[in-house]
Amino acid sequence: MASIFTKIIAGEIPSYKIAEDDMFYAFLDIFPLVEGHVLVVPKPETNKLFDVSDEYLSKWLVFAKPIAKAIEKSFDCNRCGISVIGLEVPHAHMHLVPINSADDLNFTRPKLKLSEEQLKAIHKKITDNL
Repeated sequence: MASIFTKIIAGEIPSYKIAEDDMFYAFLDIFPLVEGHVLVVPKPETNKLFDVSDEYLSKWLVFAKPIAKAIEKSFDCNRCGISVIGLEVPHAHMHLVPINSADDLNFTRPKLKLSEEQLKAIHKKITDNL
């Protein structure tokens, strides 16, 4: 059965797409830790990060780099943090999160519940800075 990320990549579930190429798909987390939280996903469905092929691992950060830079331009933050946890969805994925402290990457905190208007505004900020 396809993961929710595979369905998003296929267009079966709508998303706020940030960037896409032949190998990766990046989109807003709709239940973010903070505004500007983006998920970067390899298109082939692989459960665990270290089961992803070497070709994809070697190109993943290169794909994510301009997105991280756009996040840093879009939000008042010290930097764009990165986290790979992979427990909620069985499809390897990277979190790019604007952070000001290590606690901003605390995934045990409650997630934000943003309106569609807020998500659209965040999407525009990031894509305008890509």
